[in-house]
Amino acid sequence: MNANVGSGTQPRTADSLEGRMLRRLLRGLGNPPIEFHLLWSGERVAATATGPLEHLRIADRRTLLGLLYDAQVRFGDAYTSGQIEVEGDLVKFMVALFRVFAPHAPESIASRIVGWCRRSRRNTLAGSRDNIHRHYDIGNEFYALWLGDTMAYTCAYYPSARATLDQAQTAKMDHVCRKLRLGAADSVVEAGCGWGGLALHMAGRYGAKVRAFNISREQLEFARRRAREQGLEHRVEFVEDDYRNISGSCDVFASVGMLEHVGPEHYPELGRVMRAALRANGRGLIHSIGRNRPGTLHPWIERRIFPGAYAPSLGEMMQIFEPCGFSVLDVENLRLHYAQTLRHWLERYEAKTEQVSAMFDEEFVRMWRLYLAGSIAAFETGTLQLFQVLVTPQNNNDLPLTREYIYPR
Repeated sequence: MNANVGSGTQPRTADSLEGRMLRRLLRGLGNPPIEFHLLWSGERVAATATGPLEHLRIADRRTLLGLLYDAQVRFGDAYTSGQIEVEGDLVKFMVALFRVFAPHAPESIASRIVGWCRRSRRNTLAGSRDNIHRHYDIGNEFYALWLGDTMAYTCAYYPSARATLDQAQTAKMDHVCRKLRLGAADSVVEAGCGWGGLALHMAGRYGAKVRAFNISREQLEFARRRAREQGLEHRVEFVEDDYRNISGSCDVFASVGMLEHVGPEHYPELGRVMRAALRANGRGLIHSIGRNRPGTLHPWIERRIFPGAYAPSLGEMMQIFEPCGFSVLDVENLRLHYAQTLRHWLERYEAKTEQVSAMFDEEFVRMWRLYLAGSIAAFETGTLQLFQVLVTPQNNNDLPLTREYIYPR
């Protein structure tokens, strides 16, 4: 490695065709504080802006051309394979990238063609099961390495900056239950229950009776085992089925971290399922990754990590509620809580990379490292949001006059 990389020295003038193309790209991106080091020629290309630079090493010309053609997918793939190396703090680099790429990236003819050719995987009954299997059924042992004792794979809630991951995940479950005014007399339907943490919390701490739906067989096996260990089989039923097949009535309908896998074309259908399930004085809550405006999920994430995933804007989420006459009582954005959750996950993940490599391989280690680091950057820069929306049927007058019940003294 060249000893001057990262030393603060001025980059050598780029004279090659590749160097000139990179300079043009950097200008189009608003001159971000990023330096490219082309290992095959020794050239370094950076924006003219002064200040600290984030450094990116590119192994060969083919990798560079791939970046210029389709940076959003090729960057992730090249990092995974080791053809690209980020020097220093990966999260810091990704934050710098997110801050400039989305608002300034020029749309070339090639990028338009690539965009037209991309199609998110459909979330039909069969498609959803396949999409969920590809992400969640890669092994409970893998997720147990870094998710913490709760095995909650959704945004935590930090009542203080000093809270641990497990404390914050438990606080999130309490936050949800308080919003829903959950009590021992309530029956609950949970759509998309993950490893069962929220369902078991609702039953164990609040005494509710819960039916929790999921189409990941591995997650359900784990959840049922935990229910037996905690003596809660009589209060929680874990059902292997799609949310579209939910039947019966309930007092509370909750969905935490499932909407991302539904797809906007199915939002009215989810709304009809909620409306059919909730009693007249029922309460519903949907917790989901979102965006400030409609747009597709990052294509590398959708292709390599979360097939079929989509993060909606608030306006798009309203297509669940408005056609069915739901009244929206509360909307909360927990974006920075998710950034902190992800930082805790990444820290735990990095401590277990030897085990992850033994389970899969080194490319898998790098792929998930990039996914977690990039997700931190997305939430820290506001590219992604985290919405919790609380609703009731429109004729429900059994409502508190203030929001004090959400926040304990």
